[in-house]
Amino acid sequence: MGLSLPHILILAVVAVLLLGGGRFSAMMGDVAKGVKNFKKGMAEDDDAASSRTARLQNQPAMDPNPDRDLQPAKDDRPAQ
Repeated sequence: MGLSLPHILILAVVAVLLLGGGRFSAMMGDVAKGVKNFKKGMAEDDDAASSRTARLQNQPAMDPNPDRDLQPAKDDRPAQ
């Protein structure tokens, strides 16, 4: 049993009556500012990630590791 539209409307009217119209609208304004700042932060993260990717793509290729073909030393101890 979930909340239907009439239930939500009744709760909203009660909230406005208890908090007052100005206080309620101020809270909604604060929520809107929070959402706006969140979106702005996410956009900045995307910009930082794309600039980091571009920076990595512009780096020169590295020389191969000369030690990559080395094999590990054999252990001369007897097996237990």
